[in-house]
Amino acid sequence: MAAPCVSEVEFRPLMSEDYPAVAEIYRQGIESGNATFETEVPDWESWNAGRSSECRLVAEAGGEVIGYAALSPVSGRCVYGGVREAMIYVAAEARGQGVGKRLLRRLVAESEAHGIWTLQAGIFPENAGSIRIFEKAGFRILGTHERLGRFHDGRWRDVVLMERRSSVTGVG
Repeated sequence: MAAPCVSEVEFRPLMSEDYPAVAEIYRQGIESGNATFETEVPDWESWNAGRSSECRLVAEAGGEVIGYAALSPVSGRCVYGGVREAMIYVAAEARGQGVGKRLLRRLVAESEAHGIWTLQAGIFPENAGSIRIFEKAGFRILGTHERLGRFHDGRWRDVVLMERRSSVTGVG
């Protein structure tokens, strides 16, 4: 795929028909070694079951999906009903062009419109670009889980914990 013109990006809800492109972008994230502990791309049913039904977005340029954002519940307990884990993934050819920043900004706005008061993220410290994007969107670093999990090659990996508390929902 040729590099898309990211100045003409459109954002829309993620549909099941988008999953082949979403899965490819996720595969690229796995291959980068700095996006996830996962080693395989899940099928649609598994991916869909693990994500919140609200706030699923794709970034599209030139008719191609070049990024996506979604939320996952952090707990089934009702007290955490307004807390979600945020994720954004951008296609390799569209990285570094502001797509992730715009996706995350939209994800934050949509989450607040759905009454979500806290967004969390766990990012490998080596993924400095993602950490900066999340900080610019109002996330703060809470700390680092040292040696949280073993990567598929046997290396222990740290994870930077980030959080964004809404100033418009869940206040008061």
